[in-house]
Amino acid sequence: MKGALDVEVWFDFICPWCLIGKRQLEEALARYRALHPQRPVRVHWRSQQLLPDVPAQGVPFREFYLARLGSAEAVAARQAQVRRAGATVGLDFDFDRIPLMPNTRAAHALLADAAEQCDPAVVDDLVDRLFELHFMRRANLDDDALLEALAQHHGIERTRAEPEPEPTVSGVPLFLVNRTVALGGAQPAEQLLALLIDADRAAA
Repeated sequence: MKGALDVEVWFDFICPWCLIGKRQLEEALARYRALHPQRPVRVHWRSQQLLPDVPAQGVPFREFYLARLGSAEAVAARQAQVRRAGATVGLDFDFDRIPLMPNTRAAHALLADAAEQCDPAVVDDLVDRLFELHFMRRANLDDDALLEALAQHHGIERTRAEPEPEPTVSGVPLFLVNRTVALGGAQPAEQLLALLIDADRAAA
């Protein structure tokens, strides 16, 4: 009998493509489980902090992207691209209302504690909540009171330890299944489903 499929996802909470990729993965997993109801699948969230040098208080969101992309026109084009992609999975990004680009170190530390202490469903819910807080509720993910409230809600004992460094990848999101097949970027659910099926066949 085949063992579980292990899906590793490298991501950061400030990456809208990672949130889009999570929604695509959820659809792919639902379709895979319908095809293979007896095959367990485990998802492991791998932290990849994209902007470790951002100060604790964050930096202004719009100014960050202006400096990164060079012009208001380039920022508008990039954000329009993300909004179109997000709409296909039911996400409504309103970048104009996000005040800060935060440092996500403490958020990833909380996730590491959750991964050690909690069931996968709790970990998955925490990931969703942190994405929502940044993109939809415009919160600072380095706000200690906010993270403490999340920890209490999810039953997590915070260690505040530096997360163990994950292997560095060239871009996020990155999906790796059973350490054998990988796919980068916010790919359509069909391609992620194909990735799962390929890994399933390789494990035969």
